[in-house]
Amino acid sequence: MLMMPWKAVLWRVPGCVAILLPCPHAAAQPVPIAAGQAWPAKTVRLVVPYPPGAGSDLHARAMAQKLTENLGQTVIVDNRGGANGVLAMEFAAKSAPDGYTLVYALPAQFAVNPALYPKLPYDPIRDFEPVMLVVRAPLVLFAHPSLPVKSVTELIALAKVRRDALVLASAGNGSAGHLCLELFKNLSRTQVLHVPYKGAAPSMIDLIAGQAQLSFLAWSTAGQFVKTGKLRALGVTSAKRAAAMPDLPAIAETLAGYDIANWYGLATPKNVSKQIVTKIHAEVLRVLQQPELRQAFEREAIDVIGSSPEVFGEYLKSELVKWGGLVKSSGMKVE
Repeated sequence: MLMMPWKAVLWRVPGCVAILLPCPHAAAQPVPIAAGQAWPAKTVRLVVPYPPGAGSDLHARAMAQKLTENLGQTVIVDNRGGANGVLAMEFAAKSAPDGYTLVYALPAQFAVNPALYPKLPYDPIRDFEPVMLVVRAPLVLFAHPSLPVKSVTELIALAKVRRDALVLASAGNGSAGHLCLELFKNLSRTQVLHVPYKGAAPSMIDLIAGQAQLSFLAWSTAGQFVKTGKLRALGVTSAKRAAAMPDLPAIAETLAGYDIANWYGLATPKNVSKQIVTKIHAEVLRVLQQPELRQAFEREAIDVIGSSPEVFGEYLKSELVKWGGLVKSSGMKVE
C-alpha cells in the first residue's frame, strides 16, 4: 500500500483540538528512530522477488535466521515472484521508509528491468536506499542428461545442427539466466529457444522433468541434482573456474570473452534514515562474518562481498550501464 507522506498542517476548528492531516504534495521524509526505541522494535520483512527455492531465497532465509537470532526480533522472508521481480520491487519501493521492509534482489531487478520495461513502476536509484552488495556468484549451465552432450563444445555443435530445437528454461525475461543465454547465442552464433518461468525453482523442475534441455542456474539451486545424475553441469559463467568447482570448465574456455556473474544486493525504500541504514548494514555484516554462514556460501561458489552502502550505490549506477547495454545490444524484448 502506498504510504501517504505526512506534513505538519494544523487546522484550528472552534471547539475542536488541532488535527494533523496528510499532505499529498509533501515529499516523503526519512523516518527517524523514535526516542528510546532502537531498530528493530518489531518484525522485519525481507522481500525476495522470486518464489521459494531460488538461490536468492536460500540466501535470504539463511541470513534471516541469523538476523532473527542476533536481533531478538523476527525477520521474515516475503517471497513475491512473477514479472521478473517487478511486483516485489514496486511493493518494496512503496513501503513505509521505516527500516521494517528490506528487499534482497539481483541485477534483473536493479539493472536489467529499467532497460527491458518501458514503463517500470519503480526506479532503482530514485526509489531505494542502497544498503549492501551482499554476495556475488556465477551461474552454471545445466543440461538434462538426455541431451547427448558433455561439454560446451559439444553443445555448440549440436545447437548448430538442431537450430531452434533446443529449449532453455530461465527464471524469467531479463533474468541473469536469460542474459547468459543471449550472450551465449551471440558468441557461439547458435539459436536456442528461450522459455521464461516465474522463478528459478519452477524452471529447474521442468528441466529435471525433461520439458527443457538447458538452464543457467545457481549451483546452490541445482548442484545437488548433478550428484544424483538428474542434471549435468557443462560450464560456469565466470571468466575463470570457480574455486568451489575446480573440475567444471568456464564457458570462456570455449567462448572467449564470456563472463557473467550474478550478484545479490540489499536495499530499503528511499528516505529510510541514515541511522537505520547504518544499523541494518552493521547487523547484516555481522551475520556475513559468522564462519558457519561464510563457509556455507563458499561451498556453493558464492563470494561474500559485504560492501558499504556508498560502494553499493556507485556499483548500482555502473551496473545499470553495463546490463542495460547488454539488453540493447542483444535485442532482448519482453516476450
